[in-house]
Amino acid sequence: MDSLQLFLDQFGPSSEAESAWLKDLFTFITQHLSPVSCGPAPSDADQSAGVSWDHSVHLLSVGVLQMIQEKMCVARSLPVSYRLLSVSQLVSQQHLACVSNLSWSTNQHRAWAEEAELSLPGQRALRRVNLLLIGCLREGRGGEWRLVDGSGSVRCECLSPSPLWLNRPVFLPHWNYIPHDASGQEEDQGHLELIGCPGLLCPDAEQGLAAGLGGAELSGAVDVREAAALLQNRVRGQRVSVYGQVGSVCPLLAVTGTTFFCFTLTDTTHTLPVLVKDGRLWWSQCVCVGQSVCVTALRVCVLRGWRGNSILCVTERSEIHTDYTPGHTHTPAEHAHTTSQQDTPLLMMSQADEGCEEAEPEEDVVQLGGRMKQSRVISYQGTVTEVVSEGAGLYVIDKKVGLCVAYQPATRRKLRAGDGVELHHVHLLHRPCPDFPPSMLCCCLRSTVRVATFSRVGGPPPTPRCPGDGVLPRLLLQNNTSVSEYLWACHLTSQLSHSLLPGVLKQQCVCLLSWELMKTLWRRTGHRRRDIYSEMLDELHTCPLTQYRLDPAVHQNLSVSDLLQSLQSTCWSSLSLRSWLPRDGSNLTRTQINSALSWSSRILSSDPRTGTSLRPRPLLLVGVLQLPSQTSELQHALQLRDATGAVACVVTETSEEDGGQTACFNTAWIGCLVCVLQFTMVTERFLQSDFPSYQHLDQDRFITHKHCRVYLQFSLDHVHILSPSVAMVTHLRQKEEESGHDVTARKRRREEDGTGSSSSVTMTADPVGGDSQPCVSMVIRVEEKEGVAWKNAGAGSDGGGAGLTVCFSVRSAVIGPVVSWGQDPKNAPMTEREVDREAEQKVVLVLSGASARWFPVLQSGCFYRLVAANTQDPGVLIGCGSSGWSQVELHAESTLQVRSDWRFHTITRPLRLLTCTQVVSSSVLSVSEVLDCSSEVVSLKGLLTERISVRDRSAESERTPTGVRLTLCDQSGRSLRVYLDLSHTPYSPGLLHGNIVLLSAFQRKLSRSGGVYCSFLPVSCITVMSLADTSCAPPPAPIMHLGQWSESSEQGCIMGRVRGHVVCFLFLKLQWSCSLCGSLYTQRCSSQCGSSSSVFQSTAKLVIDDGTGEAHVWFSGALVRALLGLADPQWEGLQRALRIKGDIRVYPRGRSLVCDGGSDDPLLHFLLCVCSSDIVCRPIFITCRKHTTQRSEEVRRFSRADRTFMTRLSRPLQLTCVHQDDVTSAHLCSSG
Repeated sequence: MDSLQLFLDQFGPSSEAESAWLKDLFTFITQHLSPVSCGPAPSDADQSAGVSWDHSVHLLSVGVLQMIQEKMCVARSLPVSYRLLSVSQLVSQQHLACVSNLSWSTNQHRAWAEEAELSLPGQRALRRVNLLLIGCLREGRGGEWRLVDGSGSVRCECLSPSPLWLNRPVFLPHWNYIPHDASGQEEDQGHLELIGCPGLLCPDAEQGLAAGLGGAELSGAVDVREAAALLQNRVRGQRVSVYGQVGSVCPLLAVTGTTFFCFTLTDTTHTLPVLVKDGRLWWSQCVCVGQSVCVTALRVCVLRGWRGNSILCVTERSEIHTDYTPGHTHTPAEHAHTTSQQDTPLLMMSQADEGCEEAEPEEDVVQLGGRMKQSRVISYQGTVTEVVSEGAGLYVIDKKVGLCVAYQPATRRKLRAGDGVELHHVHLLHRPCPDFPPSMLCCCLRSTVRVATFSRVGGPPPTPRCPGDGVLPRLLLQNNTSVSEYLWACHLTSQLSHSLLPGVLKQQCVCLLSWELMKTLWRRTGHRRRDIYSEMLDELHTCPLTQYRLDPAVHQNLSVSDLLQSLQSTCWSSLSLRSWLPRDGSNLTRTQINSALSWSSRILSSDPRTGTSLRPRPLLLVGVLQLPSQTSELQHALQLRDATGAVACVVTETSEEDGGQTACFNTAWIGCLVCVLQFTMVTERFLQSDFPSYQHLDQDRFITHKHCRVYLQFSLDHVHILSPSVAMVTHLRQKEEESGHDVTARKRRREEDGTGSSSSVTMTADPVGGDSQPCVSMVIRVEEKEGVAWKNAGAGSDGGGAGLTVCFSVRSAVIGPVVSWGQDPKNAPMTEREVDREAEQKVVLVLSGASARWFPVLQSGCFYRLVAANTQDPGVLIGCGSSGWSQVELHAESTLQVRSDWRFHTITRPLRLLTCTQVVSSSVLSVSEVLDCSSEVVSLKGLLTERISVRDRSAESERTPTGVRLTLCDQSGRSLRVYLDLSHTPYSPGLLHGNIVLLSAFQRKLSRSGGVYCSFLPVSCITVMSLADTSCAPPPAPIMHLGQWSESSEQGCIMGRVRGHVVCFLFLKLQWSCSLCGSLYTQRCSSQCGSSSSVFQSTAKLVIDDGTGEAHVWFSGALVRALLGLADPQWEGLQRALRIKGDIRVYPRGRSLVCDGGSDDPLLHFLLCVCSSDIVCRPIFITCRKHTTQRSEEVRRFSRADRTFMTRLSRPLQLTCVHQDDVTSAHLCSSG
């Protein structure tokens, strides 16, 4: 009778299904558990004794079936729904993570899955499969365990394997299978997770092996204290067996081609290091902290590079016995322990003497850029709840504790969400990085990370990863970076992976970009070299995690969409209209309130240390600088774009001529991936409202429309280039060569690039297509640029309305002839053939539609190379002239329409080939020069000190006021008002207090009273030249002497500061007025307008003398209260007293105390006393505005006895006070 029939007869199947299942089982064992896979073939002696291979297969089949029946939840039945699967079939056919448990019933599996999904919301439990696995556990490469059968092998992860399992045929009743990821690489193939103890199919062989190992070597084992003494007296050839408790288990290391790991054996007083390498690396899964083990046949060796020097090392005869007890005989049953997949409670304990509570580590040293703190060494047990970054070795445990394993070599099995882990000798850090949980556990080379329970969930599908995923831990090990810097770089990598443009992600490794940016920001050097042996073996432990830096002011990266959303939401969420008004806003009328609310700005700094910020930490932005898109609302500004959105940017840079700030002119910045380190965030708010009075400001129903514009302001000096454009590479190379640095590298580059200057631009490919196409170019110098505006370009054109398109023109000088190129020369240095020294031609470039996007980078006085792509025809760059009569000289300049695919490249070093006569300086005037000149059209530059919205009466339906009044001043303090009409031009950003602006082609006008002001023309251009410096206050108005100021016919000096003494009051008026119409308001409005709200208004006129002359000065609003020296309660009481009467007029007329009103009014007497008191008649220091309607003389009549005289007297200087300062002793001394 053959073995198969004997096997069937022995178990007696009750149905055809069971019979077929038993045949499949026997056939599978015959095919896959061959002598090659499970052990040597029977020897001749065994065969002579009747032991044949068929009999061995029969015994194996019987053993497997008996073990299956023991594990089943239903007795006396066969699991016909389960099928045996070979290893090769498992790896090739199973593409989803799964779990198999022979002992489960349906209800048990359902409860198991529900519990797993409840513990990790959002995750799905492993899919159950009815598969059985049989094979042999063997050692693989690098200390891994593998399950082997006749078809192949698969890596096997065990929780607490026994050394007796190795090289034994086993049956796996409960296991997880995790397939390989989408990369499909050989080293990323799937692996088995063995849960519980496997069924050993050869118990007799195991008992014989156990008996053989329990001989003289175990009986002669010594404890740790005796073995430690042997290290001091090394004897050649001596072998020792040692037993003790495992104190630490270090990770596997590969140094100079040798893979090894270390663990320590401890007792109450001594610690003994053991080095394991070569064929015993599989011990790394068997050794657990706290376990009692016995290691045989160890020798004493010298470990080079470690101060301790002597260490115990394994030999070829060394064996390990787990769960060892001295003087006790171990049986295989003791090794066949089981491990359950139960949730483990939270366990945190410190190895120091202090308590176990999670206290903040003590501060150690205060250094520049943060505080140095000491970490604590603890043991921890918990569950992985989130995989932050598998490649970077970052996880979250128990939803509140971070875990970083990057300081250890990467393991084959990565932690998964749901894994229960035990951590020993791990460092506890408190807030090493603000972007991670407050408590961080970081593992060094002495730390032990052991998976106690395998995850029950399959995890989300694989997400797109950085091509260099895993490069950050390698950079960490190479540079020995601190943990704070590493965590920050990892978080930035995660953010940039989602925010960078797809084209940038294809060309750049996000990990390397983050690492370079981290080095730029932290700028720390001098990291101590890492001593791996001391880190693992020294009793006084030191490692890179012992100390760490706490810096709460570390930068925070935001995507463009997050920034815009935050600015727009906070713009209106905490809306307080009263804060938009001046201090005396409650006394404003309806018209004044709505006018003041029509425009306001909110400026935030990226660094909270320099001003009000959006976040408590300094911000940075990463994106690509681009020209404005055709649909952009702000055509005057560049854009910073990432994958989430784009934001307009007012950009300035340092001029290479004088070193001062100027508008952005270098086109090499276009296309650069940059990080903006310092910037200001501007939110301009536009509000259309009809509030009746100050009391109604909290009622939103009076707001008819509101919107905001958000943009950034920064200088390119505060920008770090992460990935330069091709033009920027050329520009940086030119700067380096001209500075004279790195001569050797410069020569090497010249040899590589060739001798021709034009060949240097071909080193890389520009991301914009068309560089390899032929082209023609010419060099121009911009002399004048018109402002961008909406113009009628014909029907069907691209624009915001029918027939309208964005358009502007540039008047420029052509430096040389049109030159043909084989490819785009970009911003390469000028060549001789591009310069014509004899004559310059003028051309007007017209840019409209898509070509108008070049407006932000075309600046007057700069040189550009205009490139027409995909052509070799020089005629395309030759402008068309104006036709006229014969023999008539035409002075009109030729024009050239710039096409959308043409490009401008800034030439930053053109003067080497040009004569000085070819460079024409632009005539830009200061504010003082504009006030004194007589030109009709001027270009001026000044500091913007005030901006007020002016609503055009003929455009009441406009939602946004198109009229703007700017006040500009220069260093002398003289000011000028400029009126803008923005109804036919895209909105101009950057018109904010403190910015220096250039106004080109503005019309200089005289008011009816003789004052000078400027107005906007259709060709006027506005350019922001420099951004506001918060550390520097604007220049104050000049100090004026009243005598000289009154005699001066100069109309330019409108604002001035005056130091003087109050001589007397001439006039004081206090009145309650209707907020709607301005009429007198007593119990109701005197004009019967129906308004129920009123405002309190005050006006005063007094005489001031500074020793050189007198002036009549008008005060109003809150300035009157300060002038009278009344406290806030007194001023409020005065308002209440005047409620019934409505108004009062006081005419002190010097000290005569004569008034037009009744003499019995107590309120009048009080005001007369106040006006004549010494509190009022005191020294005063005020800033005033001179009235432009000054009359030079007036005729006065005087009577003397019976005679009357008439004479002409100079009218006193008329001033209006705008600000009052407290008089100090320094003011009095300077005035004297």
